[in-house]
This record gives sequence, structure tokens and C-alpha cells, in this order.
Amino acid sequence: MQKKKLVVLTGAGISAESGLRTFRDSDGLWEGYDVYEVASPRGWANNPQLVLDFYNMRRKDVANAIPNAAHTGLAELEKHFDVTVITQNIDDLHERAGSSKVVHLHGEIFKMRSSLVSGHDLQIGFDSEVYEIRDDIHLGDLAPDGGQLRPHIVWFEEPVPMIELAADISSMADVFVVIGTSLAVYPAAGLLRFAPASIPKFIVDKSIPQTGAIANLSAIEAPATVGVQLLTERLLKLV
Repeated sequence: MQKKKLVVLTGAGISAESGLRTFRDSDGLWEGYDVYEVASPRGWANNPQLVLDFYNMRRKDVANAIPNAAHTGLAELEKHFDVTVITQNIDDLHERAGSSKVVHLHGEIFKMRSSLVSGHDLQIGFDSEVYEIRDDIHLGDLAPDGGQLRPHIVWFEEPVPMIELAADISSMADVFVVIGTSLAVYPAAGLLRFAPASIPKFIVDKSIPQTGAIANLSAIEAPATVGVQLLTERLLKLV
């Protein structure tokens, strides 16, 4: 029998329990930095060294982090469902936990690209110009096209190249789940509304965000590690 399509949108809350801090609860600061200084084209133009230093530190943080029970719990669900994880996170904890299909909406900390390749370029197929990076990116490190290498991260005020794919995946879901996101960052927050109205939907968070009127939506108010365990119990009844 064909497995049901389970689509899971994850946000910062799922990685917070692995020790990766976020700016979601800290008045627009991320590790003490104004997010627009380190996560916007303006910040990059004003001080590329600061931006590179910031993401070099984040890369080390992610390398030292370990997937938690929420990550591994979602990977385990592949035994019962055709699972696609759509994540707003830039870490690789879903992959390391064993999830086989992961769409990164906001880029990946272990990838880099030329600063001459824009988000619009990526939307029309320039993703071959994205490169793996495990160490630091330095000012003066150049891509083959001569542009300064930058983190492959979607910054504020930049287009989200993967959003159309994510919307298509969401529209084909048999079950849709949201975990650990405030649903405040668009366009990612809008994916819940692409899921068919008739299907079961779940939202897992330690503080359930406002969603407006969404049909067939159930809330599980718990941290991600506990919430995914509770979610699994409910999902297995749908198999």
C-alpha cells in the first residue's frame, strides 16, 4: 500500500533543543547581533567581514550540535509515511538524524555561493554554482566567476528560491505538520494555507502561534522533543 504523504514544516524551535540559539525570542538580536547587520544585503554591503565572521561562528555551532529526539522522531516516521521535511533552518540536523527528503527554504550553513549569483538566479536554475563549505569563508575567497564567496543563506529582503517547490509539496500533502515555528516569517508561514483544507493538520510548539481560521488543525503545546513523540502517537492512528 502506498504511504500517505506527510509534509512537515519545521522552524527554529526544533533546533533550539540541540543548543542552536535563535533570534525568535530575543527582540531581533541573534547571538547579540542585530539581524539586519548579519542577515541582509545591506549588512553584507556595509560590513562583509562581520557577516562572514558571524556565519563562520554559526557553522562551527552547527557542526558541534547533535540532532535531538524531535529530529530523529521525524526520521523514524519514514517507516510509516512518505515524509518530506520543509525547514526554515539552515542547519543539517534533519539530514544527520536520517530524514531523506529535506527542502531548505532559507539556505544551508554548509554551502556557499558567489555574491554575484542572486536569489533570482537560483530560482531559474543557477544552483550548480553552489559549493560545499565546512571551514571558514574569508574575505578575498572568490568563486570561479570572480565574485566574493558568501554563505548560501536567504537573508531578509531576498527572494526565497525554494518557496514554489515547497508550496507544490504542501499542496499534495495527505497530512501537514508545523513544528517549532512562530509562523511570523513569510513566505514560509503561508505554506500551511497551501495544504488541502480537508486533510488533518497539526501544530507543535511550546507556545502555539496564531494561525487564523485553518480547517482540521490540532494543536500540541509542548517543546519539539516531547511534541514529536505525542504527534507520532496521533499520526500512527492515521496509517
